Amino acid sequence: MDKGKIVSLEDRIPKLKQQRRRKANKRLVILLFFFFLLMGCIIYFQSPLSHVRYINITGNETYSAQYLTKLSSLSKKTNIWKINEGSIEEKLRNLPEVKSAEVHVKLPSTVSIKIKEHKRIAYIGKDETFSAVLENGEILPEMKKGTFPVQAPILIGFKKGKVLNEMIAGLEKLPDGIVNSISEVHYTPKETDQYRIVLYMNDGFQVIATLRNFDEKMVHYPSIMSQLNPDEKGIIDLEVGSYFKAFEQEGTEEIEDEGER
Repeated sequence: MDKGKIVSLEDRIPKLKQQRRRKANKRLVILLFFFFLLMGCIIYFQSPLSHVRYINITGNETYSAQYLTKLSSLSKKTNIWKINEGSIEEKLRNLPEVKSAEVHVKLPSTVSIKIKEHKRIAYIGKDETFSAVLENGEILPEMKKGTFPVQAPILIGFKKGKVLNEMIAGLEKLPDGIVNSISEVHYTPKETDQYRIVLYMNDGFQVIATLRNFDEKMVHYPSIMSQLNPDEKGIIDLEVGSYFKAFEQEGTEEIEDEGER
């Protein structure tokens, strides 16, 4: 046996102690790391560093950012890690004007809320008060007296239901320029046509039509007007064909509809 390879126990003891000391120090470092990490997390979650600092709301027109923030139960004391995005979105979608809502948490301290509202198609007028009509057929509560709607037709004699939905569908299919030229729409049903309406235009003309083909006929209003004398006001009948009758005349004049050529 080679005596040079024999190591005495006395020589090995210092090396074993050194190895044990290194392992103990390593374990201590790991324990200290997790201890301070835990303490840091506790301090972070209990300090303003984990709170919401910025709330960005976009797409809102009907409601103020302050109202939507309050409804969302968000504040600068809200912990960013405890925010339930789905719950906030549901609260916002419960508002009649809100079509969709998206909530996103952006670390370290920002909440982004994107609102998409239902489009206001028209207003229902009754006893000098007005209620907005949304694209989904919902009618909002009466507006404050003295508040007059602009750039949207006022509907008279309508109520929530099938006829109103037909009216909304027709208005949505028309170009904005034609919709903005309509002042009032009166619902005037008769036995032969439960969808008969009378439109009062901003240019002083009246239009008689039916909701069954309202958008198909009304889209040609500009071309019809180009054939008439703007100083001779009257009634344009679009129920069957296209006819014009001046307010002071008894007879009617047939109008050539470009859409029927």
